[in-house]
Amino acid sequence: MPNSEENPWQIVSEKIPYDNPWIRVTEYQVINPSGNPGIYGKVHFKGFAIGVLPLDEHLNTYLVGQYRFPLNQYSWELPEGGGALDVDPLDSARRELLEETGLKADHWQELQRMHLSNSVTDELCIVYLARGLHQFESEPEETEQLVVRKLLFEEVYQMVTNGQITDSVTVAAVLKARVLQLEGKL
Repeated sequence: MPNSEENPWQIVSEKIPYDNPWIRVTEYQVINPSGNPGIYGKVHFKGFAIGVLPLDEHLNTYLVGQYRFPLNQYSWELPEGGGALDVDPLDSARRELLEETGLKADHWQELQRMHLSNSVTDELCIVYLARGLHQFESEPEETEQLVVRKLLFEEVYQMVTNGQITDSVTVAAVLKARVLQLEGKL
């Protein structure tokens, strides 16, 4: 019996039908785990996904609202964006927090690492907890039309649990922080 962690897929051929500075799409002809021919598509991300849960001394946090083109809908989420692979992810998190909210933080802690959609992408997300916050001017990118809301963490937790927030980075970070809060580790 094969080891359950061994790769059961065999690649027969591959082609790249799409490539841009952020993603590459590869189409694979494969032999699937049952031994039959098949097709598989993979989206390779050329950077990290970065998320930040800013939390002040009164347990307020900050949500960023923006219209998300792929979803064709408005989304409330934590400050998040991309980070280049050759840049320390923490430096990218610092940049994203300042760009989107105007905040800088004295204390940073890695909160979570996760793959956002591992059935079709290899995107790795790293989420940080930012404490000791100081307000400066935000510096949004030209593609961002953002609204920033300061809310109690408890309110954001309720927005996650009642389905008002569906962004995966925000959902995972808020739930992880809630567990840490319940364990007295936040």
